[in-house]
Amino acid sequence: MSGVSPSSAPLLVYADSRWHLGNPGLLGPHSHAVWLGSSVFDGARYFEGMAPDLIAHCERAVRSARVLGLRPMLTGAEIAELAWEGIRRAGLDSTLYIKPVFWGEDGMLVPDPASTRFALCLFDAPMPPEDAGFTACLSSYRRPARDMAPTEAKAACLYPNVTRCVVEAHNKGFDTAVVPDPSGNVAEFAYTNLFFAKNGVVHTPVPNGTFLNGLTRQRIIGLLRQAGVEVQERSITFTDVLQADEVFSTGNYAKVQPCLRVEDRGYAIGPLYRKARELYWDFARASAGT
Repeated sequence: MSGVSPSSAPLLVYADSRWHLGNPGLLGPHSHAVWLGSSVFDGARYFEGMAPDLIAHCERAVRSARVLGLRPMLTGAEIAELAWEGIRRAGLDSTLYIKPVFWGEDGMLVPDPASTRFALCLFDAPMPPEDAGFTACLSSYRRPARDMAPTEAKAACLYPNVTRCVVEAHNKGFDTAVVPDPSGNVAEFAYTNLFFAKNGVVHTPVPNGTFLNGLTRQRIIGLLRQAGVEVQERSITFTDVLQADEVFSTGNYAKVQPCLRVEDRGYAIGPLYRKARELYWDFARASAGT
């Protein structure tokens, strides 16, 4: 799951009604988002001339902002239109990560909705190779329940917990982690949704409010079912994962990637991963420009 760090990749940012090159200073130490965490974002992709589900990602950014009490001033469609302007500025041959961000500027504990601000960031981010794959271990940390954190939003305040999971995995020699939910069932990988196949059936944790029901996750489930593959959304144990025939992930950054190892259990790159990836790329090509 390697890629170009946002801190080092060339940045194109739309904020305050104009485009900026580089990382403009938009927040200060007294900004509500800095000291009290009222920041949300989303991530879309532009690659091979395609931006699949761009409007859906932008619409989710708007919904996430409302969850945190912000007042977004743009619709998903308006953000997507700005994104296409940025794509053209970056070059139609680019491979980009597209990140709309909303945050609160003022307020005490509760952000002042009227102080909501917006920025749109685009940065170079090569797509990982098809069979690059990744490894994972079981995390000792858990995803919070919906009554513990704003898990229905793509909120920045959730990501320090993701960081703990990833650092723990790296310290053990793995790329990422399988993260349990508060009940001990599998929720997802640290920052991607988890799938596995067993005896020709695809399984994935049922959304239970502890992790985002990812847009790419939903897309893959729909495409597989349309292709006649049985997909079961259910409670998953870590033992289920270890006993799988193949394991893969879905997420915006890499779309679909194979898992090569969980703890000491290795997996071949399997036919249902390849099917899912092929179906997704076919969908993206068919919907190019939307």
